[in-house]
Amino acid sequence: MAAVQNVGIVGAGAAGLAAAILLADAGIQVEILEKADAPQTLGSGITLQGNALRVLRQLGVWDQVEAKGYGFSTLGLRAPDPAGTIIAVLEDIRTGGEDLPATMGMYRPDLTAILRGRAEQAGARISYGKTVTGIKDDGGSVTVSTADGGSATYDLLIGADGLHSAVRKAIGIDVVPQPTGMGIWRAFVERPEEVVRTDLTYGGPCFIAGYCPTGPDTIYAYLVEKAQERKHEEGPRIMTELAAAYGGPWKEIRANLDHSARINYTWFTRHLVDGAWNRGRTVIIGDAAHSCPPTVAQGAAMALEDAAVLAELLIQADDVTETLWKEFTDRRLDRAKAVVTASVQLGQWMLDGVRDANVPGLMNSLSTMLKEPA
Repeated sequence: MAAVQNVGIVGAGAAGLAAAILLADAGIQVEILEKADAPQTLGSGITLQGNALRVLRQLGVWDQVEAKGYGFSTLGLRAPDPAGTIIAVLEDIRTGGEDLPATMGMYRPDLTAILRGRAEQAGARISYGKTVTGIKDDGGSVTVSTADGGSATYDLLIGADGLHSAVRKAIGIDVVPQPTGMGIWRAFVERPEEVVRTDLTYGGPCFIAGYCPTGPDTIYAYLVEKAQERKHEEGPRIMTELAAAYGGPWKEIRANLDHSARINYTWFTRHLVDGAWNRGRTVIIGDAAHSCPPTVAQGAAMALEDAAVLAELLIQADDVTETLWKEFTDRRLDRAKAVVTASVQLGQWMLDGVRDANVPGLMNSLSTMLKEPA
């Protein structure tokens, strides 16, 4: 018998939905508490590395993901010149195994919709409009209070509620995301015919200019700059100006950077709960427990891995014990820390203008680790 029979999950993002699928498949009763009033249908793109695809296959959604997304296994490097000269096309490391692409680009709401449908099919219940206001752990169960005056009691509570996690704060963990000094513009636009993989350009007016195909007809394009106060409504103008220095597909991308391009701007942040991610019978996973700049495209992968490992341990154990929590920490903390450290290091090298940085060595070391299942 599993360690728990009734689990509450806060947050209907990738981490929460993945945990819900695996637990519900094992016959555990699952309720997801989501603060939004309805499923979210807007967003930008997401880059999924092979180790994320490995978990998506475990969840039984790989065929749907493959059909909706755009897979590729090479990485292009371009010069910051008016022609967008291709410097190199590199074979990317397939961290999920040789039978999966190295990378998959997707429209983020499509991925969430696939996971949501699979969770509901497994029997998980999603309750919308539920903002967590309090958590009480009596040692054998956890009672959650919500802003609408409701409450519910579970054998265990999983906080998968993102960067600004209400669960993390409620259980007394005072770690919060900190800016790293970089900001990113993202735009969701039509796919130029020549975009068949991610190409990265280092230098020019931005630290990084890149794009990722997200389907047969779409990509998301991004420009990384020094973090500053920006207004979203100025996105089309600012992105167009910044992109003017880049050639190749950027000429067509630039022409599509209007107000229909779903442009947004965010700062890079980092945080890591460096120790146990649980307090009693409440545990945080995904962006609630750790976050990093997208320089190594591992945010979603780490969240999915957290969910898979936690579900595995809860299903296999007979009770919620300190041994279970220690194994969870042992399997997740160092791996997440390595990803956070690497992604921050890459950004810091760019901020500092380090020309002799050992980027290949750092990435090869990280990829070797990620090829091993979590």
